[in-house]
Amino acid sequence: MKYLGKFSPIKDEKVCVMDKDGKIINPKLMPQISDEELIDAYKMMNLSRRQDIYQNTMQRQGRLLSFLSSTGQEACEVAYINALNKKLDFFASGYRNSAAWLAMGQLPRNIMLYWVGNEMGGKAPDGINCLPPNIVIGSQYSQAAGIAFGEKHKKTGGVALTTTGDGGTSEGETYEAMNFAKIHELPCIFVVENNKWAISTSLSEQTKSLNFAIKALATGMPSIKVDGNDYLACIGVFKEVIEYARSGNGPVLVECDTYRLGAHSSSDNPDAYRPKGEFEEMKLYDPLIRMKNYLIDKQIWSEEKQTQLDAEQDEFIASEFAWVEKNKDYGLEDIFKYQYDKFDLFLEEQYKEAKEFFDKNPDAKGGHH
Repeated sequence: MKYLGKFSPIKDEKVCVMDKDGKIINPKLMPQISDEELIDAYKMMNLSRRQDIYQNTMQRQGRLLSFLSSTGQEACEVAYINALNKKLDFFASGYRNSAAWLAMGQLPRNIMLYWVGNEMGGKAPDGINCLPPNIVIGSQYSQAAGIAFGEKHKKTGGVALTTTGDGGTSEGETYEAMNFAKIHELPCIFVVENNKWAISTSLSEQTKSLNFAIKALATGMPSIKVDGNDYLACIGVFKEVIEYARSGNGPVLVECDTYRLGAHSSSDNPDAYRPKGEFEEMKLYDPLIRMKNYLIDKQIWSEEKQTQLDAEQDEFIASEFAWVEKNKDYGLEDIFKYQYDKFDLFLEEQYKEAKEFFDKNPDAKGGHH
């Protein structure tokens, strides 16, 4: 084991491979990874960032509802997905996981369809083991534990990975899920993306623990803290802990020390609560800048390639959104018909009431018809 058990949460030790400028500072911790894998990972991180930028523009134009971006957290999200066996393993997300969804194989159009109000966008394409966005904070931990329980019972060798933010750890369900997973030694990876803010609640108001990795110790589960803005550190750690869980050793908690560069949501103003200068300081640790600098130093990337990539991805995202705007409408019955196999009397009554209202007020229909 190169990482797990070598970095103590009790001592607040953190796995780092590169510094904020993309220079390698711990060569002994370098993961085994090809140049092709590095470039593919960077392109995925960049795609998520470009989509966030585009979605912000569309939201300001009133063409997209409020959404939650991965800006600043792309390195850890792409890393933990790339470390999975995507044909075998499962991902149970929260709501701020756009980079992870893209890396898992979700289509940009589906993500944007979801954020314009059509929940069918949350459905993953066939063969993509990715659960829909989870709005109920912390409940994805229980879902992942349940999936891992099933995978262990069926002896598939599959692992379930789930993630929440620092705020999610204040939900009792996160501890309950971790405790259950450890009792049954389930192949489950719990991730905390510590981005320092849960809406306007700061880290210091969220917990008095030394870190979030230490919260696993009460369950008997091993844990580790990693620089979440360092792709090289993250991919190394996640490949190791996923194989540890897959080999029958039980669950692991990984804290990714990162930062939410964007707002909580596109309808939020972080300047109202973030201390002055904090954003400017943390921008120096932007995972995309660090990764790009590293690739340029390795002479496998350039500013010219970056310009071309941005243009190609911007065009692709715009075409995906054009499809969304043509396909965003949905039938009123879709709001009611998926909770149960058949309409019950209560849902039938609600549907008739809603239909009567919209028949009388056609201008209020919004996204459905």
